[in-house]
Formats: sequence, C-alpha cells, structure tokens
Amino acid sequence: MSRVYNFSAGPAVLPEEVLKEAADEMLDYRGTGMSVMEMSHRSKAFETIIKEAEADLRELMNIPDNYKVLFLQGGASQQFAMIPMNLMKNKVADYIVTGQWAKKAWQEASKYGKANKIASSEDETFSYIPDCSDLPISEDADYVYICENNTIYGTKFKTLPNTKGKTLVADVSSCFLSEPVDVSKYGIIYGGVQKNIGPAGVVIVIIREDLITEDVLPGTPTMLTYKTHADADSLYNTPPAYGIYICGKVFKWLKKMGGLEVMKQRNEEKAKILYDFLDESKLFKGTVRKEDRSLMNVPFVTGDKDLDAKFVEEAKKAGFENLKGHRSVGGMRASIYNAMPKEGVEKLVEFMKKFEEENA
Repeated sequence: MSRVYNFSAGPAVLPEEVLKEAADEMLDYRGTGMSVMEMSHRSKAFETIIKEAEADLRELMNIPDNYKVLFLQGGASQQFAMIPMNLMKNKVADYIVTGQWAKKAWQEASKYGKANKIASSEDETFSYIPDCSDLPISEDADYVYICENNTIYGTKFKTLPNTKGKTLVADVSSCFLSEPVDVSKYGIIYGGVQKNIGPAGVVIVIIREDLITEDVLPGTPTMLTYKTHADADSLYNTPPAYGIYICGKVFKWLKKMGGLEVMKQRNEEKAKILYDFLDESKLFKGTVRKEDRSLMNVPFVTGDKDLDAKFVEEAKKAGFENLKGHRSVGGMRASIYNAMPKEGVEKLVEFMKKFEEENA
C-alpha cells in the first residue's frame, strides 16, 4: 500500500497515526468488544469519548467557560439557516461576502430577515479581503457574519472586522485549529470538521451562552434550535458518533504535537515553501493578494487552461492527488491542512519545478 499526497480541500488528509489508531480499535474499542460505530451514544464508553473530546478542544482553543461546545450534524451549510433562525431577533444582520460560502450564507439569511451585504470582494473574483476597519454596520444588526478562511479562493482574514460592538459570527471550517484564536472575540465560531479535524458529518459550534435562548424565529424546528442541543450536551438525538470519536483523536494528536502555537509555525513554514516558489516561478502564479493569503488553501494557475489540465494529470500520476482548482477559479489548488506533512509540500514544489522546466 502506498499513500498519496492528498491535497484535497475536504474531506481532506488526516494524521496517519490517528487513522492507524482508529484501525486498531475498529473491531474492539478498549475492551468493549465492539466498534465505536456500533456503540450506543448513551453508553458509558461513548459518554467518555464525547466528554474527553470537548475537554481537549476547550484546552486547545482556551475556550472560556461561558461558551458551549456543540457537536452537530448538517455541516456548515445547515448553520447558514440555523444562525439567523436563532440570532435574528431584530430581523437584521450584516454579511461580509468574501467567497462562495459567505455568499451562500448571506443568501440563506435573506430568507429570514434583512441580510445586508456590507462589504464584498466579488468584483475581483474574491481574490482579496476588503478593508473591514470602518464598515457601515447597521445600528439594529443582530450580528456581523464572516467566513474567515475562504477554501475556494485561498484568502484569509488576518484582522477581524471592526463590528462596532455587534456580535461576530464566523465560519472557520477551513482554518479550524490551524492557529491560536481568541474565542472571546466571537459570539459564534463554527466549522465543518472535514477539512482540518475529522471525517465529514460533524459540525462544531462554539457559542456564547447568552446567545442560546428560547427566543428564536417562529417556526424554527426543534432540531435547529441551539438550546435543544446545548441543554442535552449534544446528545438530544443520535450524534455523528464515529466522527466525534475521530475528532477527539485529532485533538489528542494536536495536543501531542504541541498545540495551536506549534501548528501555526508548522503551517507558516509549509505555506512559505509553496508561496516562495510561486512568487519566483515564471510559469505558475498565485491568484491571491499577498497580504490576504491563506495558510491552508493555495490556488495557483499557469494562465493556460490546457497546461493546467496537463499539470493536474501528470501530478496525479506522480502521486499528488486532488490538485484541480475549484471550477469558479480554475487552475490548481493545494490544500495544506494541519495533517499535510512538510515533506508533501516540498515534494510538490520539486514536481512543479520539474514541470516548469519541461514546459517552459
């Protein structure tokens, strides 16, 4: 068996030792005689799994006591509706649209109230983050929404927007646990785990307790009310149990690696290798304004569609998977999440240099 270098944007590469550990426990989890896949979510064994996962995540992110951690289903996309349903008391929210996912969230919120697009970078194919230091924040806005790292376009907020005292809600799906974060700056910080933390099927929502109320929009389903899940410690219904178990293993791996400060250093090192090459290459070029570049998702192009296709095809043969860019940007994209080893990025750059020489 040979493992490829998997540059997929999600579901994405997971730490090898986590996968091996899960494989060892597949048939018999710690003497229970069964797999976590077969286990009741009401069992003592699973209760330990979910509680430990939450405790480790709290430690990694230094989550304040007045925030709840919820392990939910429906992916980040379900949060696009759940957030306005629970938070839009005045029926007004402000959205900063820096990519496809923020745009979808804004469109969804528009069904529940007045969703104002107060800034956007759509004019240049979302290749930059707009200046958010003095935005026209609505006086009666219930919250201000951002997608902090844009998976498709490879941009990242380096400075959080000035929300002028309004609650900040952030989708961090593709930069979750890639660097330290001050949770207290957010009302809600959430993300699908399938990019940097675990298998598809789990979304983690970290929400300040004062935002968890029974005062939700009329008609909000029981399952889409934060209070339902907060009151039941994420066990109101059967949770995505196996996914949570893998997330818990990744949290332990992150702690073992040295935590989020160390991950940030590692991620900066990896990204620098790739960006430095793109900046000096005569064939390849990055598509994002330098100061807004993501450490997680790196889009690049040759400027020739046929050559892009040839690169993706040859890269695949050489063991580099999932480098085709999103259809809205074209070209290529390398997603270099926490679990991508530095060696994978070095080998990719080596291959890109060779391709450039052969196709100059």
